[in-house]
Amino acid sequence: MRKLLLQLDSSRLPSVFDRIVAYDSGADEVMSYGGITEADVRDLIYGCIFTRGPKDLKHTAVFIGGSDMAVGEVLLAAATQAFFGPFTVSLMLDSNGSNTTAVAAVAKMLQAAGDVRGKRVLIVAGTGPVGIRAAGLFARAGAEVIITSRKAEAGERARDLVAKRFGGTVRAVTMPDAAEAVRACKDAELVLNAGPAGVMLVPKQAWANRPRLKVIADVNAVPPLGVEGVEPTDDGVTKDGVRCFGALAIGNLKMKVHKACVARLFERNDLVLDAETIADVARELAATQQ
Repeated sequence: MRKLLLQLDSSRLPSVFDRIVAYDSGADEVMSYGGITEADVRDLIYGCIFTRGPKDLKHTAVFIGGSDMAVGEVLLAAATQAFFGPFTVSLMLDSNGSNTTAVAAVAKMLQAAGDVRGKRVLIVAGTGPVGIRAAGLFARAGAEVIITSRKAEAGERARDLVAKRFGGTVRAVTMPDAAEAVRACKDAELVLNAGPAGVMLVPKQAWANRPRLKVIADVNAVPPLGVEGVEPTDDGVTKDGVRCFGALAIGNLKMKVHKACVARLFERNDLVLDAETIADVARELAATQQ
């Protein structure tokens, strides 16, 4: 039986990237819809669950994407609410690649740092989807997480979102620009830059040769890089006493996790892949490759 993936994208044009990755991950056909709203979801899900018997529903799955993670979360909730009894299909949420990118960054950093319980983790520009999910995953691992933002209100909102969703110890600090990075990084043991592309937020003087700092990572691959001195291809190399991970090294793992997750969708009909469960897949993937 053919593996069919329904791609629900909140953006006007469905992501070509997500569609290609789905084919490379084993989907036989990808049915792509753009401009999806909450009101559209139920009937599209009904089209998935009523066309095949319950024992064959594992061959149908749904991928939710788009540029807006908040909208993606609404679509995911609407999809799960449309299910009943045995009439379910597996779902994956990865709007703008936020879940898989955050999971890959955290996995790389945890691999280098080991147990982070009680350690201070700084998420620079942590108010966006990648930053919020990375902060949540670190908080779940027992770290003391600090989110920076240019504006205090945005930081408080992000902190509240992380605490509500993931629990743990999280606080927010204001970092208006790169000039404040030295102060923000002072006592951090791990630093992740989750800022926008093409904006340098962490100058080298903020992180190099810091006695407490063990790991630093950057998800920005567009010059100027988010962390000065960390190259996109750095994959755990030690520079100035700190293990460094660049955007391409993180992106390579992100792609492996993304493909593994899509493949998992067709193994059962009741899987929901969001940040936490995608992180589980990443850990299992790492275990098999050791």
